[in-house]
Amino acid sequence: MSSGVRLAARLRSTWRRSISHSFPRLKDLSTVKITFLADGGKRRIPVEADIGDTLLDVVFKNEIDEVEGACEGTLACSTCHLIFEQKVFGLIKAKEEDEEDMLDLAIGVTKTSRLGCQVRVAEYMNGAKITIPEESAQP
Repeated sequence: MSSGVRLAARLRSTWRRSISHSFPRLKDLSTVKITFLADGGKRRIPVEADIGDTLLDVVFKNEIDEVEGACEGTLACSTCHLIFEQKVFGLIKAKEEDEEDMLDLAIGVTKTSRLGCQVRVAEYMNGAKITIPEESAQP
């Protein structure tokens, strides 16, 4: 084996060790705990969410009436508008143009607004607090 190949193998091994220690993972996690904040943050709705579900799925499964989800996740409305904490928002996959267009129709949009039908639950959301905007909450 040439010295260049050995060096590359050693660097890969060192890189893998450093990465695995830098980002600890939650072992065998299939659900995470999320808290939805309603009524201007006065009411907390704690739920367990399955990793991989959309947040709109989570809302429907937990019968959170404050979020309508009128189009049932087809990206044809903005009634599943949610607001995220900055630390969680920064980890969510970037918005597509269609979502941006629908958010333009939502009331009370912030820099950390997303549509629940477009955001999938992930491990990093464990313990997250997600706000249901008062302007879009169902009576």
